[in-house]
Amino acid sequence: MDPDWQESAHAWIESELDRLGVKRTGQIEQPHVRVWSTVMRVPTEVGDLWFKANTDTLRHEAAVAEIVSRRVPDSVPPLLASDLASGWMLMADAGEQLRQVIPRERSLDRWRDVLRRYAEIQLALLDSVDELLAAGAPDQRLTTLPEKYERLVNELDVEQRFKDAVPYVAELADRLAAFGIPETIQHDDLHDGQVFVRDGRHLIMDWGDACVSHPFLTLAVTLEGQLAWGLDDEENSTDIAPFRDAYLEPFTANYDGDLTAAVEVALRLGWASRAVNGHVPGQDDTTPRLSMFLDGRV
Repeated sequence: MDPDWQESAHAWIESELDRLGVKRTGQIEQPHVRVWSTVMRVPTEVGDLWFKANTDTLRHEAAVAEIVSRRVPDSVPPLLASDLASGWMLMADAGEQLRQVIPRERSLDRWRDVLRRYAEIQLALLDSVDELLAAGAPDQRLTTLPEKYERLVNELDVEQRFKDAVPYVAELADRLAAFGIPETIQHDDLHDGQVFVRDGRHLIMDWGDACVSHPFLTLAVTLEGQLAWGLDDEENSTDIAPFRDAYLEPFTANYDGDLTAAVEVALRLGWASRAVNGHVPGQDDTTPRLSMFLDGRV
């Protein structure tokens, strides 16, 4: 909200519009301000464009989004400009948020396509792990997760049972690794506020929480934290199996073994990973994720 910072952001936006040969048609607005990021709406002759800036800890999103956009351009909103030093991005409009579409349609069926498309993104970026890590994506791989979990629970004022669960995290990581599925990009916060519909296509955005980890860990948030609550926000009101199976379809063409069993392990471990990766010092909302890890409910 600092006027000097806003002025510099506006100047960067204007410079990028000039480079793109696009004319602004109205005032730049700032509809989204959070502790960790801000978004500005830029009306132009080609429609609304969107500027995003993150805090330093999430600055790497611009580099990660650039990698994802380059590898799977049909699955994410077009990234028109980025500055990796500042982490600033200018993106095309992504369309209508899935959070608005689903209540109108009274159906969760779109999630099947979203999850298949997302799995294909993960598979497409299997050979981009080193590039993602170099870009600043957090390392949540199974070999690093137990130590990071132990460090987190020892730093926080949490119940002793969460601290006692350190060996359980290591056990789950070993069990999941045994299925032989390589690690890749993992969105880590894939819910209906991060998926958009434009021209009939589902686009996945907001890669600020993305990390490098086991792909299936993403299903903790998406299946248990989102889809299990159904259309009317009622816990365990929806069978998540069809959505799990839609997600697994692209993987079954590449890997043998009981992938459903791997998901069962990942659903528990995914919440431990989310607690680690999503923890913001001074904003302690970690305990509900730890409860989901051990209890399967908040």
